[in-house]
Amino acid sequence: MSSESLESKIQRSGNPAHMLRNAPTGAFPFPIPSEYSNWRDEQESWNTTAVLFDQSFHMTDIYFEGPDLGRFLSDVAVNSFRTFGKNKAKQLIVCNDDGRLIGDAILFGLEDDKVSLVGTPSAPNWVAYQAETGGYDVKVTRDERTVENKGKRLIYRYQLQGPDALKIVEKAQGGPVDRIKFFNIGEFTIAGRPVRALNHTMVGIPGQEMTGLEMFGPADDGPAVLEALLEAGTEFGLRQGGALAYSTTAVESGWIGTFVPAIYTGERMKPYREWLRAGSYEGVASLGGSFASDDIEDYYVTPWDLGYGHVIKFDHDFIGRAALEELADQPHRRKVWLRWNDDDVARVIASSLFGGRDRAKYMSTPAAGYATFQHDKVLIGDRLVGATFRNAYTVNIGGWASLATIDEADAQDGAEVTVIWGEDNGGTEKPGVERHVQTPIRATISTTPLV
Repeated sequence: MSSESLESKIQRSGNPAHMLRNAPTGAFPFPIPSEYSNWRDEQESWNTTAVLFDQSFHMTDIYFEGPDLGRFLSDVAVNSFRTFGKNKAKQLIVCNDDGRLIGDAILFGLEDDKVSLVGTPSAPNWVAYQAETGGYDVKVTRDERTVENKGKRLIYRYQLQGPDALKIVEKAQGGPVDRIKFFNIGEFTIAGRPVRALNHTMVGIPGQEMTGLEMFGPADDGPAVLEALLEAGTEFGLRQGGALAYSTTAVESGWIGTFVPAIYTGERMKPYREWLRAGSYEGVASLGGSFASDDIEDYYVTPWDLGYGHVIKFDHDFIGRAALEELADQPHRRKVWLRWNDDDVARVIASSLFGGRDRAKYMSTPAAGYATFQHDKVLIGDRLVGATFRNAYTVNIGGWASLATIDEADAQDGAEVTVIWGEDNGGTEKPGVERHVQTPIRATISTTPLV
């Protein structure tokens, strides 16, 4: 593996935006079977019965342990840690010194002096860098996602989601399960193996009674636990969910997990870019969509843009605090859902298949992502008001939708906008992008989930 740094790769390319826009990488991979039955029924199951997703392979897990853990976490994240500890969890948010988002991930409180940080690599990598270079008495143990891991992963991770999730767990255990508060971790036993579970939801309404459980434990226990859950779920109509259905969950839940991390520019970020490998997630990621800029900073976002403003707590010093204090009272973009016009989507799909040389960009179904970071322009008239992040079809929505950030003044329920689908000048050099022409798709804004 090359030892070249991300900083060196950017210098060779001359422009980080151009580097990412022409990278050969596709959408973020989920290395599980694409379907176990069919993605339509798998989508419907999380709304009507339950679905089980095997999350053991695609997320980066990094463990942090030691006497300086509390001070360290407080220094790097915008979150408050006054009540954090064993069997607690948080959506950890980390920014650069300018208050722009580097990443977010789930922080699991395993012990009072031990946590794991789980998610797309941007946040775990940044937090690991701070631990290793900041002079903290904190041990770092990496458990890389499967695409970067040549060995065996340390744990299994299963997400059980749907109205019958608790019933399935109780049957698999053979008795009642103590109720777990939202975003807390509980413990029980399945197939004679101890299991820990975070109560959170990937889709649906946060806070509903244990409709979403993220269960984890030692990797060797995974097969027995999985078998017991699947057997217990038979009478409830449990389905296993594949990669196609999994890729659409965020459009219902509203989680924007893949955005350009604010690391590619600035002298203060240079040591981090020199620490990261050119072959890291940040180094090989791709950038796609109709929103095209030569300045990578035009893709950076703040916590408010993605709906994390309420997470910021100025009760401690942390990286980016001064900048965020200055930004707090300024206008922001707002996270919204866009319900795409059915007729326009049908037109685009038909054109992509039958349009000949003037075809539209193909829309993979059920999720039409073709880059790691994909941002399509959102217009009102000719005025740019925002950009999309994810787009997908789900049977529960009954059509295509996307997540987007919109200027606050324009984020009005029911307002019509236009999404520009496809890339400039016939498309970039990414192998997943065929020659095509851009086309408009009408969409309607919703400031609340569509399901």
